[in-house]
Amino acid sequence: MPSVSSRPLAIVTGASSGIGLAIAQHLATLGYNLALCARRQDRLDVLAAELEGQGCNVLTQAVDLRDEAQILSFFAAIDQRFNRVDVLINSAGLGHKEPLMTGATEAWREMLDVNVLALCICTREAIARMKTQDNPQGKGHIIHLSSMSGHRIPTAVAGLYSATKFAVRSLTETLRRELRQADSSIRISSISPGIVETEFAEKYSKSADEAAATYSRHPMLQAEDIAKAVTYLLKQPDHVEVHDILLRPTQQQS
Repeated sequence: MPSVSSRPLAIVTGASSGIGLAIAQHLATLGYNLALCARRQDRLDVLAAELEGQGCNVLTQAVDLRDEAQILSFFAAIDQRFNRVDVLINSAGLGHKEPLMTGATEAWREMLDVNVLALCICTREAIARMKTQDNPQGKGHIIHLSSMSGHRIPTAVAGLYSATKFAVRSLTETLRRELRQADSSIRISSISPGIVETEFAEKYSKSADEAAATYSRHPMLQAEDIAKAVTYLLKQPDHVEVHDILLRPTQQQS
């Protein structure tokens, strides 16, 4: 394993819980230093202490991804600490159960800001730093955490959330084409899970009972399953670019 100072640097957004947390833990075992952001600094502090105990150099910063200035401040801190970016995992995302006919504008805006615009800003900033490294074309890997909801409409009340994930699907392919046109060595991948047992369902429905009912139907995907998919992507040789991984619980019908 490389020394702490020479390890590659991976950025994980939404790292304080669920999928983002599991990904950060896996990346530490793969020999990455980590730059982690989320809204909850207290949870990031606990995670950083755990990972630093394993010999990982960890930068954490509380970031509201709806605020571009906070995102840029995070990347400035990365420049100061590491002066490199090798991997970006756009893990942060959220959903609100807000129908198109009656939904709240602020809830719609938050989904668009976090799931789409922040993903684009983080991607732009990471690519600018990847391109300054080994060669002018850069070398790195960007992974978007999308959803099966970007491949089909799951329910009648999921319109705006699903639209953000369809956008991620489009952005993944568009970025792939931009990178190829630029003769870049940077790879872009997406992971589209079905139902994963995290905090998502309770926040989406604003009901602990509804979330419990959702997760009790049959064995659901776990955050660890998604982290393993990230590991699979990163371990592919440089000439292999996996475009999208679709995975769902075996018994999930849609």
